[in-house]
Amino acid sequence: QVQLVESGGGSVQAGGSLRLSCVASGYTYRFFRYCMAWFRQAPGKHREGVAAIASRGGTVYADSVKDRFTIYRDNDQNILYLELNSLKPEDTGMYYCASEIVAGTICTAPSLRHSEYGDWGQGTQVTVSS
Repeated sequence: QVQLVESGGGSVQAGGSLRLSCVASGYTYRFFRYCMAWFRQAPGKHREGVAAIASRGGTVYADSVKDRFTIYRDNDQNILYLELNSLKPEDTGMYYCASEIVAGTICTAPSLRHSEYGDWGQGTQVTVSS
């Protein structure tokens, strides 16, 4: 059974930085084969895709975080990261790590669609004050 455990959230002032981590385990296939993504959910809002990454590092970002956030992965250690820079109050929310539902040979086209992902972590809270 897939398990995703996020960490690294916290409270920072606007303009600050954080690095989120997600340790993954329990995969049937190698972690390398899966598209991985970060989502976030602010109070009263729908969960939205923030960033996603392919097996070999191709990435896609939401427009709201481009040039500020960086997603990357360590396929040897089974860890997914999200580096958050130049944080804004509107970045506040619970951040979730997610793994795609079905692994192909490898992931070449990561998506920010919620429906593509079937395994989720418990989330880590990010709070940005102005």
